Amino acid sequence: MTQTHTNHLIVIVGPTAIGKTALSIQLAEALQTEIISVDARQFYRDMVIGTAQPTQAEMRGIPHHFLSFLPIQANYTAGQFAQEALQTLDNLFIDQDVVIATGGSGLYLKALCEGLAEIPILPSSLRTNLNNALAEKGLSYLTQLLAEKDPIYHDTVDLKNPQRVIRALEVCLGTGIPYSTLRKQQTQATRKFNIIMIGLTQSKALLHERISLRVDAMMEQGLLQEVEKLYPYKGTNALQTLGYKELFNYMEGQSSLAEAIDQIKINTKKYAKKQMTWFKKDKNISWFTPYDLSNLQAHIASIIDYYNTKQ
Repeated sequence: MTQTHTNHLIVIVGPTAIGKTALSIQLAEALQTEIISVDARQFYRDMVIGTAQPTQAEMRGIPHHFLSFLPIQANYTAGQFAQEALQTLDNLFIDQDVVIATGGSGLYLKALCEGLAEIPILPSSLRTNLNNALAEKGLSYLTQLLAEKDPIYHDTVDLKNPQRVIRALEVCLGTGIPYSTLRKQQTQATRKFNIIMIGLTQSKALLHERISLRVDAMMEQGLLQEVEKLYPYKGTNALQTLGYKELFNYMEGQSSLAEAIDQIKINTKKYAKKQMTWFKKDKNISWFTPYDLSNLQAHIASIIDYYNTKQ
């Protein structure tokens, strides 16, 4: 028999720019609860504009956790996040029956809701050396090394994502075991709360329009100035991120500013497609449009009522 609990975590997922933050805040106001941010780039306090962190005014007094709390040089794994987020949830559930988690970082959401394979603590020098190799020899060198160390993961991972490639190599080199092998050893974690999965979706045309408008708004808000301040740290893991990489290229004379902005829009639309591919695999997600708050609230209430009747 599936165990039910008296506490509920509402998880709101979806592609970038679809409106997860705004809807989560509306829902948190209605439920009088707090929000766990599960956007891996919004963890960093110096990446405010480029990661679309909500302003104090936009948060409307709703407490947000795991937002803008890390220095740019920090490496913060999905496992670390899950451990700390679960501790935070334990504290919140003392006074709250329901908490909201929202974000588009699929791996971090998976770690929070399901757990990840146990990987031993690895020396930080491994990550430093791999980041240095990325800066000096390029991503192609690292992907070739991954093909040698773990051909199975090499054939499935997004090879254009340096963070994923570096993490896999870090594990391969640090443990002597292929990353793909360790990932297979994962077991479903037990959680002390019910999980209600909500996905936001809309037409591709509307989403692409939202993405383009958001990028333009970021530039008006000072994204270029934010990137200029972060240039000395451009080799850090955190800054291998949409919006920052393209503007670093502009600063280095590899493109015009207009070309860089266009490339941010193109790459963000590709990223949104990958996010949807990831989330569509999860059959536990119920899908709504970002503007369907009343039906969403009714859906959540019916699920909570269902769990409560099983107590």
